Amino acid sequence: MSKLNINQWAEEDRPREKMERQGAQTLTDAELLAILVGSGSPQEDAVSLMKHILADCNNNLNTLGKLTIRDLCKYNGVGPAKAITILAACELGKRRQMDKPEERPDLGTATKIYNHMHPVLQDCDVEEFWLLLMNQNYRLIKKIRISHGGITETAVDIRIIMREAVLANATILAVCHNHPSGNLRPSTHDNDLTVQIQRACQLMRIHFMDHVILTDGSYFSYLETGRL
Repeated sequence: MSKLNINQWAEEDRPREKMERQGAQTLTDAELLAILVGSGSPQEDAVSLMKHILADCNNNLNTLGKLTIRDLCKYNGVGPAKAITILAACELGKRRQMDKPEERPDLGTATKIYNHMHPVLQDCDVEEFWLLLMNQNYRLIKKIRISHGGITETAVDIRIIMREAVLANATILAVCHNHPSGNLRPSTHDNDLTVQIQRACQLMRIHFMDHVILTDGSYFSYLETGRL
């Protein structure tokens, strides 16, 4: 009976599709390696080939990483390119273990938001509107420029803000924009936009922390002035 190629498997069993659907953590070591090498040999599909190699390493990734390119090329279906790919992945895993986790900036106050965003916005001669997405500890997940342009205001789509917050699994968000004129007074547009974001966050059960307006040297906070 001839072997089935992975692309002939049921879709829920294919490693790439399984990873996309369920996440990398649900895959076995052999399935993850099979994604890297892409194909097996005429006798074995990629997953079976990786199981074979791992079995010879006592199913230990550290042992796998100690093999040489020549060692791996002894297996039918593994050439220099696949061997290098496997060992490169092992090296990346080793380097990740040695790296310290990245420390996310704490943006728990308007002052911290200003200090973080001032270098980004201080030289802008038009308005830019930024979204700051945070976890429950007010640590920054990511910051995103939502819009750019305009001397007195910039267009903002609330749907984009909420979509980005949901995709990032953010539980807290803040927004900020600059006033190139140096005037810290919020405009009617700023006030209306703040209300719209607050309503959208309430609907999505995301905490809207603050809307901060920055100039080169100072800031205005809707939270600190009691307007949120």
